[in-house]
Amino acid sequence: MSKSKVKSNEEIEGNNELIQENQEEVVSENIERQEPTAEEKLAELNDRYLRLCADFENLRKRTNLEKVNLISNANANLLKDLLPILDDFDRAVLNNVNVDDAQVLKEGFNLIQHKFKSILESKGLKAMEAKGLDFDSELHEAVANIPAPEESLKGKVIDDLEKGYYLNDSVIRYAKVVVGQ
Repeated sequence: MSKSKVKSNEEIEGNNELIQENQEEVVSENIERQEPTAEEKLAELNDRYLRLCADFENLRKRTNLEKVNLISNANANLLKDLLPILDDFDRAVLNNVNVDDAQVLKEGFNLIQHKFKSILESKGLKAMEAKGLDFDSELHEAVANIPAPEESLKGKVIDDLEKGYYLNDSVIRYAKVVVGQ
């Protein structure tokens, strides 16, 4: 055999030592890459849980704040629409200081009332008709019972003392009525 092809025992031993060192490094890297311990898993899950709780709390606070802002701003639009009526009343009071004609006063207040009703109706408010209808405890509040003047008026609303109102087809105020017995 030629000298170049044959390796000496020293070279082989040196190569074996290098291989053994490389194997030890690979083994130590595999040990480092192994799954985390139970304590590490617990710490990671606990951290994720705490972050999730904090995110949920922030979301809850943000939605509550948005809800409060929405409710307070909803009234702002209605009040903004009612301001012209307040202006009309102010003008009426100033102009009617020296007016002697009651008909002019009545006409002015009727105009203001009509404007007020039209704004409220545009916002979904609707007056409840009660007089002459059958008494319904889900719509009416009986204030008094009186003997019916006619037999056909028994169990019916004789008079409405205070109108009831709907807001978008939901009762917001029950009509206070007198019922015939």
